[in-house]
Amino acid sequence: MNLLDFIPFRNEMQKAYHGLTDNANHTSEHPVFDELKVRRYSAPMSEVSAFITDKIDRWVGWNLKNEKTAIGGMMIIRAEIFSFALLGTKIDVTFGLSEETDRHGHPITTINAKAETNIDSKGDLGESRRVIRMLLGAMDFEYRKAILKDDEYLFLSLDPKGSTQALQELFDGSKNHNKSGGVRKKSTSIEFKKKSSEKQTIELKPATKTNGTNRNTVSSEATNGSAASKDNGTTPSPSSKPKVTVIKLKKS
Repeated sequence: MNLLDFIPFRNEMQKAYHGLTDNANHTSEHPVFDELKVRRYSAPMSEVSAFITDKIDRWVGWNLKNEKTAIGGMMIIRAEIFSFALLGTKIDVTFGLSEETDRHGHPITTINAKAETNIDSKGDLGESRRVIRMLLGAMDFEYRKAILKDDEYLFLSLDPKGSTQALQELFDGSKNHNKSGGVRKKSTSIEFKKKSSEKQTIELKPATKTNGTNRNTVSSEATNGSAASKDNGTTPSPSSKPKVTVIKLKKS
């Protein structure tokens, strides 16, 4: 017994985590969620495929893209769904159907499914998982008397392990990979910077003459003189006028 099973709302927390971090889901033999388990029915593949295509044509927002037979006799059904919860975002869903004969000569149809949301973010709020659960749930209700559990399939199938592995490899091989390694690159915008049209201007002021001398030259000489006196360590002395003393004689 795992101690993590005693954590309350553990399944709900896992669903919330995967909904915020994953935008693709698929069925498997041992999935994290029960609704993503591979389905097996004691029914012919033609009947099950007709039921899937009929539901896709009837449901609102579901569009059938194509239906073809892949290598190994597996039937591939692809559809496109417009998600109302994600404001019309498209979800690509694929169903893989394969048929085998049990030891009594009756057909067994195995169904795999995968869904991917066309969104740039990491999570799709669990929409891809709900799309798979929606159709597989409808099939469970329709073929509720023909559902095969794991122990029943191991007893009826002639080669349960080999056929399961082969079918899973065929279904995984039908994935469409992008040429760039399956990673979508965002388009980058190119910005053109304009050259600055501002020009540096130097103002030239005309020199004014006073008493036949140039004020600019006088000011420049004054500044040069003050700078020289500072370098010599002396301070310029102000211009001093000669003092004149007046002596008054008193008459006796």
